[in-house]
Amino acid sequence: MEIIAGLANGFAVALEPANLFWCFVGVFLGSVVGILPGLGPPATVAMLLPLTFNMNPAGAIIMMAGIYYGAKYGGSTTSILLNVPGESASVVTCLDGYQMARKGRAGAALGIAAIASFVAGTVGVLGLMLVAPPLAKFALSFSSPEYFGLMALGLAMVVLLAGRSMVKALLAALVGLWIGSAGTDLFTTTSRFTFGQMELLSGIDFVVVAIGIFALGEVLSNIESREEAQLLPAPKGLKNLLPTVQDLKDCRFAFFNGSVLGFIVGVLPGAGSTIASFLSYGVEKAVSRRPEQFGTGVIEGVAAPEGANNSETGGALVPLLTLGIPGSGTTAILLAALVLWGFKPGPLFIPENPALFWGLVASMYIGNVMLLVLNLPLVPLFAQVLKTPAYILYPLILGVSMVGVFSVSGSTFDLALLMAFGLLGYLMRKLDYPAAPLILSLALGAGMERALRQSLMMSEGSVSILVSRPMSAVMLSLAVLVLMIPLFGRFNAWRLRALEQ
Repeated sequence: MEIIAGLANGFAVALEPANLFWCFVGVFLGSVVGILPGLGPPATVAMLLPLTFNMNPAGAIIMMAGIYYGAKYGGSTTSILLNVPGESASVVTCLDGYQMARKGRAGAALGIAAIASFVAGTVGVLGLMLVAPPLAKFALSFSSPEYFGLMALGLAMVVLLAGRSMVKALLAALVGLWIGSAGTDLFTTTSRFTFGQMELLSGIDFVVVAIGIFALGEVLSNIESREEAQLLPAPKGLKNLLPTVQDLKDCRFAFFNGSVLGFIVGVLPGAGSTIASFLSYGVEKAVSRRPEQFGTGVIEGVAAPEGANNSETGGALVPLLTLGIPGSGTTAILLAALVLWGFKPGPLFIPENPALFWGLVASMYIGNVMLLVLNLPLVPLFAQVLKTPAYILYPLILGVSMVGVFSVSGSTFDLALLMAFGLLGYLMRKLDYPAAPLILSLALGAGMERALRQSLMMSEGSVSILVSRPMSAVMLSLAVLVLMIPLFGRFNAWRLRALEQ
C-alpha cells in the first residue's frame, strides 16, 4: 500500500504541466542525442547541468533522467540505418540490425527496437519502484566504515568493468581521486594541490571536469576520426515500422531476457548498459534454436540488447538514489546535480524527498510512453539529424559547453580548466583510457575520504575498525577480490601454457 500511495503522489507531481513539458524535452533531446554518433548522454547532461540551477529540482531531474533513458532509444536508429552506434551500448544492435536493414527490413528492426525498449524500460522502472525503498531501509544501518567499504567496492567494480585494460582503468580512477582532493581540506583547512592558485582553494568544479572530459573530448576525438558511412533509407509510414506477428513471437523470450538481465546488471555499480546488452545478446544466442543465424539479421538479436540497454537505466538509478553510489558517467553527473540542488542521495533520500523520488519514477513511466510514440512515427525525421554537418554540430557543442561553464562561476580560469580537461579527455581516448573511472572516482572521492576519516575518528586512529565491523569487512574483501579477478585469469592462462609444454 505504501508503494501504491507513493506512486499515486508521484503521478500527481509528474502530471503537473511544467514537469510534463520537461519530461517531453528530456526524452526528445535524449532521442536526438542517441541518434548523433559520438555525443552520448554523459556529454549532453554535463552541458545542460549549469542551465538547471535555476529550475525547479523536480522538473530538472525529470528532464535529465529523460535524456539518460531517451538516448537509449535513439541509439538504435544509427545502429540499424548506418551501422554506427549512436552510443556505446548500441554496438550490439549493429550486428543484426544493420543486416536486417540491408535485407529491406529496416522498418521491422526499428519497430522491434522501440517495442523492446518500451517493454524493458517499463520493467526497469517497475524494478526501481520495488527495489529502491527496501534497499534504502537496509542501508540506514550503515555507518562511516560501511560507507567507505561500499564506495570502495563500487569503485573496484567500475575499474574492473570500465575498459579492456584494468591497469588503465585503475590509473584513470586514481587521477580522478587526485583531482577531487585538490582544494581546502575540510578537516584541517590546509590547502592541497592548489599550486599557488587562489581559484583552486575551493576545489575543481565537477561540472568543468565532466564537460571537458565528455563533451570537448568527444568533439576533438570525432573531428579527427570522423568517417562517412552509408545511410540506408529510413522506412516511411507507421505501417512499415510494425513488426509481424511472427517477429513478436520470435522475440517473446528476448523481451523477458533483456528486461531482467538489464535491470540486474544496472544495479551493479560500474557494469553499465554496454555489458548488459552484450550479456543479453549472448544469452539470447545461447538459447536460440538458430544460433548460427545470429549476425545475419535475426530480429531477436535486435530485441534482446535493446531491451537490456533500456532496462539497465532503471537498475542504475537504484544504487544512485538509495546508496549515493553512481554506476556510470551519466549517473555520476546526476549525483552531482542532486548535491548541487541541496539533496543528499542515500538511505534517507526517499523518506526525506518522497515527492521527488516518486515523481521521477512516475515520469519514467510517462517518458517511456512518449518515447514509444516519438520513435515510431518520427524515425524518418530523426534520420535527417544524421545529416547535420560536423562544421555546424561541433562548434555548437563547444559554444554551449563554454557558456554553461562560465554561467556557473563567471570565471575565465574555469574556462581554461575546461580546455585543459577537454585535451585530457581527447588524450584518454587516443590512448584508450576509459573516462568513466575518472568521473566516478571524482564523484565518490570526497565521500570516500570523509567516510574514511570519520571512521578513523570513531576508532581513535585505528584502521582495524574497517575490518572489525562485519558489513565493512565483507565489502572491502569483495573489493579486493574484484581487483584480483584479472590476476586469476592470467594465472590460469600461465598454468594452461605450462601444461601444454
